[in-house]
Amino acid sequence: MSSFGSDLTSSSSIDHFDLLPDSLILLIFNRIGDVKALGRCGVVSRRFHELVPQVENVVVRVDCVISDDDASSPVGSSGKARGPILGLFHLVFSGFVRPFQALGQLLGPKRFGSGPIIGASGHDDELDQGGITHHSPTQVLKNFSEIRSLRIELPSGELGIEDGVLLKWRADFGSTLDNCVILGASSVISANPTKHSLSLDNTRDELQSHVGVVGGEENGSIPESFYTNGGLKLRVVWTISSLIAASARHYLLQPIISEHKTLDSLVLTDADGQGVLSMNRDQLEELRVKPLSASSASKRTLVPALNMRLWYAPNLELPDGTVLKGATLVAIRPSEQAGAKRQVSEGSWVSSAFEEPFGTAAKMLVKRRTYCLEMNSF
Repeated sequence: MSSFGSDLTSSSSIDHFDLLPDSLILLIFNRIGDVKALGRCGVVSRRFHELVPQVENVVVRVDCVISDDDASSPVGSSGKARGPILGLFHLVFSGFVRPFQALGQLLGPKRFGSGPIIGASGHDDELDQGGITHHSPTQVLKNFSEIRSLRIELPSGELGIEDGVLLKWRADFGSTLDNCVILGASSVISANPTKHSLSLDNTRDELQSHVGVVGGEENGSIPESFYTNGGLKLRVVWTISSLIAASARHYLLQPIISEHKTLDSLVLTDADGQGVLSMNRDQLEELRVKPLSASSASKRTLVPALNMRLWYAPNLELPDGTVLKGATLVAIRPSEQAGAKRQVSEGSWVSSAFEEPFGTAAKMLVKRRTYCLEMNSF
């Protein structure tokens, strides 16, 4: 009996979790992904603290956005952008309150368990008003040394659109824009007839000057009604606003891309699902080798001269019964690439840019009449 009791005592004193290999723990951490959760894991033990910086798949969810014009007034996840351009944003994290402020140990120079925690301001245990410390994504990620896949999610889209208006975009960048796809609708009528959407009436006349119509594939002209009812003007606003939002996001990613040489994939999206900027391994390397060209007017990447293909349907009914009023799809490439890549079918990259049911909408639109347009660099 004494021998059996001693065996139980010996067995209970063993931490079986310590017997797990590092590779298995890293596999679990990579499944977690969320940088806040990883930060909490990093303060559990010395071993976890050493393993968390080796995580390859990281997800960063930004809690608020602070504009240069009003650094004291963060826009929360429920706030909406106040126009197509908010200038350069500081992407910051909030919510690192005690005891989770200990994430600073992982991201700061101090060792595990060695003294007080350094807050964002650089002072011991100092918190912002309301007991919240803010960290930029660059700061949060600086001690992750093996990141291969990074996803950053903003609290909302930048484009100030009215309720009921559909506007989605997806853009691929290298050192400059590689391609962009925009899907919009002036209103959406759901399959439930009791739910109706509002139309977007306010447009900007000056934006129309950026675009010149080259011709249509069928009869070389866009119907006159498309001009007179403001249809073309509205779609120019959507296009330019989406390109500005994409180029501003791209500009902000420079320090992260420069610091993390192991990156194979980077996605910057938003909780609203409005826009997605993505970069693959070759595009990331291109940006490191060939620095981007910044716009002189604002802190964003310069948008090159563009060739665009536009598809339009006054009413587009999807298989689930949803109707998109004024449905518009725009496929965009830099003018210097358009000739070389013209043989690539729109169906292979345009219709695959969006998740369902919007992928189906794109596939339906590319079968319709095509309009060709050009846009100057801006």
